[in-house]
Amino acid sequence: MNAEQQKKNILVAPLDWGLGHTTRCIPVIYELVKQGAQVIAAGNEVQCGLLEKEFPQIRYLHLEGYNVHYTAKRSGFVFNLLKQAPRIWKAIRHEHRWLQHVVAKYHIDGVISDNRFGLYHTTVPTVFITHQLRVKNPLGARMETISQRMNYRWIEKFSRCWIPDYAEPPGLAGDLSHPAVMPAVPYEYLGPLSRMQPQKERTAKEMILILLSGPEPQRSLFEQLLCTQLKSFKTASVLVRGLPKGGGPQLPELPYTQVYDHLPSAALNQLISDAAYIICRSGYSSVMDLQAVGARSILVPTPGQTEQEYLAGLLSQQQRAISSSQESFQLEALLEKAQQLHYAAPFSNSAAVLEQAVARFLNDDAGSVHTG
Repeated sequence: MNAEQQKKNILVAPLDWGLGHTTRCIPVIYELVKQGAQVIAAGNEVQCGLLEKEFPQIRYLHLEGYNVHYTAKRSGFVFNLLKQAPRIWKAIRHEHRWLQHVVAKYHIDGVISDNRFGLYHTTVPTVFITHQLRVKNPLGARMETISQRMNYRWIEKFSRCWIPDYAEPPGLAGDLSHPAVMPAVPYEYLGPLSRMQPQKERTAKEMILILLSGPEPQRSLFEQLLCTQLKSFKTASVLVRGLPKGGGPQLPELPYTQVYDHLPSAALNQLISDAAYIICRSGYSSVMDLQAVGARSILVPTPGQTEQEYLAGLLSQQQRAISSSQESFQLEALLEKAQQLHYAAPFSNSAAVLEQAVARFLNDDAGSVHTG
């Protein structure tokens, strides 16, 4: 590693829409640090707190998120997002102004943004990480095409685009990451990004692991539904509430269930590897984590999130997972159905691909990136 590359200051800033954008930046930060970069991470209090447990040695800056709120009812999801659009647009403009100040103050040499549209810059190289090149929505193909064009207008403000999926379709994200039309900036597929690692040996017992995640109120609504069914459930289970800061409401007594607000990566990795079955949302970062260790999973999309519904359906069709809506969720019936699933082979290690992409970025070698 040359001295010039070692001195580069790289800002990494994930979106606050659930914790998946933050956790999938963990392998990126590890690789940046490994290659000698000085990393500065930016996010809200929860995001920085989560990353600080993995990287206590790096600097953190506060950057408020988009603070998207969900509805309690699936039917109001799109209208609710449209109502929040002016505030989201205001947040994007704010983070763009914020970046100009931060680049000058901290002598930033490059920016890696996971789905934060405002973190582009005219004088330093910038990366936009996304698996959603085609944005699924419930309004049909025509609206998906329109939203894709809008998405590309933002992506094309960046120097390049990193796609956390296999280059060979359908990959893990299907049409989301392999659309017919690609963005007009240099792009590259990194392979799946996950902080989880396959274990050499499984010690799986009949333990059920439940991972809660995502914005409120749907996280709490799913938790309430699960607790109702776990009261009479007599198989050993572990519930990870997805609350890095704690502070959630007290749960009813669950005799056979061990409850954690949050777990560090190593402990969570071991639980995912040991569990007989895993129940979680079908957010893409969760999908990558499960596939990293070849887990047997039951996926429950967040109501109204078309992307999660698409991913759960795709993996169910490929017999990689069992899918259920939240409204029809029945724990014991789904576990019985999941017995037909086999442990999938963990996906191939994409560490070398990430290593090469980070090296090109630190050398600002955009011309070598495949674009079509």
